[in-house]
Amino acid sequence: MTDLNRRTLIAALVPLAVPLMSADAQACEGAGTRDVLAAYADDWARRDTGALVSAYHDNFTLFYPGRHALAGVHRGKSAALAALQEIARRTRRELVAVVDIMAGAHEGALHVIERWSTGEARINVERVLVYTLRDGLLYECHLFDGDAALVETFLD
Repeated sequence: MTDLNRRTLIAALVPLAVPLMSADAQACEGAGTRDVLAAYADDWARRDTGALVSAYHDNFTLFYPGRHALAGVHRGKSAALAALQEIARRTRRELVAVVDIMAGAHEGALHVIERWSTGEARINVERVLVYTLRDGLLYECHLFDGDAALVETFLD
């Protein structure tokens, strides 16, 4: 991972680490967020599509950075799911590992490694997915790729 990409990932995570309340209060507040994200990660690892779909709020919004055809803001559960399905079709993405789960009161993040493949090409993609929760469901997701240039090449 380049220094620039690592700085981008760190910058995305800083708001989650800034204490707005005591550590004990944060631990209590973040427990619900951590539980939601841990369940989502477990469903993803098991490839339980039904459970994954039910984890998204009806107004779920996916913010996908980059300049490729799937980059942009995908508003609403159906639009976001359509984008995610197209990404899965193009990349045959598989969850390799959940490196870490970070949680605050209403936001949290999954640091993951995914394996993408197309034809003979196979790559591992390190990503941070920053989620905002509403009503116990995933409401927004901002993606940060460890190697954005590689993702761009793979998705073009």
